Amino acid sequence: MTPCPIAIMLDGRRRVYAPGEMLSGEYRWDADPGSQVKAVEVSVLWYTEGKGDEDFGVHFFDRLSVEEGDEVGPRQCARFSTQLPKSPLSYEGVIVKIRWCVRVRLFLKRGKVFTRERTFQLGNVPPARPLVAPTRRSVRLKVRPEVDEFG
Repeated sequence: MTPCPIAIMLDGRRRVYAPGEMLSGEYRWDADPGSQVKAVEVSVLWYTEGKGDEDFGVHFFDRLSVEEGDEVGPRQCARFSTQLPKSPLSYEGVIVKIRWCVRVRLFLKRGKVFTRERTFQLGNVPPARPLVAPTRRSVRLKVRPEVDEFG
């Protein structure tokens, strides 16, 4: 299996960002010298994991393509920058999780596709904790004799 020839570096090497903050960085690819690169895509997106249908949303997208006249060689680097949205915030739930990442996809002319992701956290929502079932304790109930309503 060929190792993924993509690297993603976030400026400041940060992992947590506030809503509305700028996210920027650099991505590089280093394909085999004989490879012909067809296109490179960078996106900033969120996705869900967990029970139920998985969902995702693309916040930022850019594509460099030979077909569009861009110079895309086997070894190159490029930058990206976007202002992050107010939501959805990253969330580490028990049933569902919301994750944010920068994703770079490298398309070679022979049909091979490489993908690399760099996750980051948007916002500072504390992780959810699973509900703990109460322990079974013996409970003593005081039983009072029934009192007649007439005294």
